[in-house]
Order: sequence, then C-alpha cells, then structure tokens
Amino acid sequence: MASNGSGKNLIICFGEMLIDFVPDVVGVSLAESTGFLKAPGGAPANVAVAVTKLGGHSAFVGKFGDDEFGHMLADILRKNNVNDEGVLFDQHARTALAFVTLKANGEREFMFYRNPSADMLLTEAELNLDLIRRAKIFHYGSISLISEPCRSAHMAAMKAAKQAGILCSYDPNVRLPLWPSEDASREGILSIWKEADFIKVSDDEVAFLTQGDPQDEENVLSLWYDGLKLLVVTDGEKGCRYFTKDFKGKVAGFSVKTVDTTGAGDAFVGALLVSIEKDNSIFEDEEKLRKALLFSNACGALCTTQKGAIPALPTTEVANELIASAN
Repeated sequence: MASNGSGKNLIICFGEMLIDFVPDVVGVSLAESTGFLKAPGGAPANVAVAVTKLGGHSAFVGKFGDDEFGHMLADILRKNNVNDEGVLFDQHARTALAFVTLKANGEREFMFYRNPSADMLLTEAELNLDLIRRAKIFHYGSISLISEPCRSAHMAAMKAAKQAGILCSYDPNVRLPLWPSEDASREGILSIWKEADFIKVSDDEVAFLTQGDPQDEENVLSLWYDGLKLLVVTDGEKGCRYFTKDFKGKVAGFSVKTVDTTGAGDAFVGALLVSIEKDNSIFEDEEKLRKALLFSNACGALCTTQKGAIPALPTTEVANELIASAN
C-alpha cells in the first residue's frame, strides 16, 4: 500500500479511472480498426499520476470493478506511487471501458461502456473522509456528477474538503456522450461551478458552456465569479490564458510533434497543482503564476508527443529541458 503524502502536501484526485482501447492505427474509425491497445485512462487518475511523476504526492479516490481490469488499474496507480487508501472494488459491476478513435490530426472520439460501471456506484458511505481531510488540494471533474450514487459521493467529498479549508480544483472535462443531453451536461457542470477555488477549461469547453466565442474575453469572463482564485483557459498548442481578480494574461505554448492529445490537459493540470501545492501565493503573484503556467504548458505539450496518457506524462527534468530549448 502506497502511504506517501501523509502530510499536508497531498493532492487528492476524485473520480473515474478506466481502460481506453485505442486503435493500433491512427486515423481509422472504430469499425475499420483491426486491433486495439489497452491504455489506462480517466482524467482524475491521469492527474494523480501527473502529480507523482513531477515529484508531488497524490491519492486517488474512486471505485473499480473487482475484475482483472480494475486490479490492473489499481496496480498502475501503486506503481506510479499514487496513494490508494481511497481505492475501492465493486463485486457486482465492471470497470469502465472506453473505445477511443484517434483521428489523423491526433484529436479523439469516444465510445463508452458504462452501464453502470463501478466508478458510478461509489457511495457517500464508502468515502474515506479522513484521507480527504488530509489533503492540501482536492481535485475533481464532472463525470462523477452524471449519475447517483456517485454524484452524492462527489458532493459529500467536496463538502468535507471545503469545510476542512482545502483548496478545490475543478477541470470539467466535458464528455458529451456520457450525459443524457447537451443541456443536462451544461447544467450538471455548472451546478458546482462556484464551489471551486481553481478552474481549468479548454477553449472548446468555454464555447460549449457559454454557447459563445471562446476567444471573446467578455464571454470567457461570464464564467468568472467572486471567490474564484484562478480561471485558466487552455488553447491547445497556442498555450493558455489566465484570469485572477487582480490580473490576466496569456502564456505561449510549445510547438512539438503531436501524435496523441490524450492526457495533455491532465498533464497541464497536474503540473499546475504541483506548483500551487508548493506555493499558493501564485494566485497573487503574476510572475510566479506565469512561470508555473509555462511549466504546465511544457508538460501538456510533452504529453502529446507519444500515445496514451499515463505513459506520456513527463518528468520535471524533461519539462525543464523543453523550456530551456525554447528560450
């Protein structure tokens, strides 16, 4: 049992971990694909591993099927030094699967098998609240909000974190095929918007949530609310934009040879959470924030240079090399 991160420097990632089946050939549809590679996936789990690869301490809270895939995933977390005290197994449900098509440009399409999968069946009573209260940062997405009982578990975990004064980090990770409708997705994602201290969204997600132009600053700022410490919009290879109550700006991205965008946003978030955990004055210090975002951009870019999310998550050394080579 990985027992790292017992101090107050723990970053907890709450939600789903699943198996992505990725075609072994890029640019073909699921139907055309003749073979698939098994890859661990699930945004909150990717963030947990991104954190440990950068030298931070993380824990994953979520539920797997008591099946070979579930035990394989729990094993991957342990091998990557992610604390597993919040990991549970369900004897009556399977581990979630997703078939992911990589289009020729490296972008993705998803087909999910979750009816219902074990991650959706996490209950409030099963939560390890002592673990959650030990965290410095509590990070989550929106997939855990889609159905009960997981939604109630998510709300209870978030409430416990907030009551303990823990920083709440939210990356909605919109996955439309999993929601009953676009409106239900928008509503569900925005229902907990004002609970977060830090929110990261992609330009596409801004377009979806606001139904407006993601490049229009006034439109982006419709997502701002008093009490938010930092809003970051990622613009793919162009980098990112940041907004705090006192300042705003943009940080350029890195140009790399992209093969697979899977996990890039998670690498970005993991890197930023490690920087925040080390020094949360970056919310008030623009120079520190820009440095942290440059590092996050480097991590996100590097993650796109090989297939799969977890195997492609970079170390601090490699990220710093990319930053140095770009100067």
